[in-house]
Amino acid sequence: MSLKQKSRLPQILMLLGVLSLGAVFLFPLWQITLDAAQFPGGLKMHIWINKISGSEKNIIQNINILNHYIGMQYIEPDSIPELKYFPLVAYSMMAIGLISLVLNKAWAYLSWFIIIAILGALGIYDFYLWLYDYGHNLDPKAPIKVPGMTYMPPLLGEKDLLNFYVTSYPHLGSGFLGLSTLLSFAAFWVKRKS
Repeated sequence: MSLKQKSRLPQILMLLGVLSLGAVFLFPLWQITLDAAQFPGGLKMHIWINKISGSEKNIIQNINILNHYIGMQYIEPDSIPELKYFPLVAYSMMAIGLISLVLNKAWAYLSWFIIIAILGALGIYDFYLWLYDYGHNLDPKAPIKVPGMTYMPPLLGEKDLLNFYVTSYPHLGSGFLGLSTLLSFAAFWVKRKS
């Protein structure tokens, strides 16, 4: 590798990091699956940076029907403010990443890495709070009440909730977000060493 190629390596890594961050618009960040005998294949809910969808057309509607019976809130993507401002945060971070690439300074790459890592941690914490509220804030007039029972899906992992086996794991979008973070750190590391 020539000296000129080595000097451009941090910029290439940062560009790949910015493009990886852009992939969060192409793939879901998270998947929550509810498995039960009456739903062969399960009910798969995908959480994107800007929307919530199901693996099939009526999945969210079916989950909302189930939620009604146990007093859980309906999933109404239009009422979730994060789905509106998280995309703006991602676009802003992509723009800042491109500025870091143009500056080509170790401090710029490190700053972007720290900010994106903090934002990722805050996003996971916000998701936890959303799950907690969703599973604990139950309608007292629900048709089915189990004293002392809450229905919080796991943040990460698996859990039995009534007759459902619920799994909650990162999806491809989270992988790209993680890759973006690692690539920005690699850009910092390579620039610092050069």
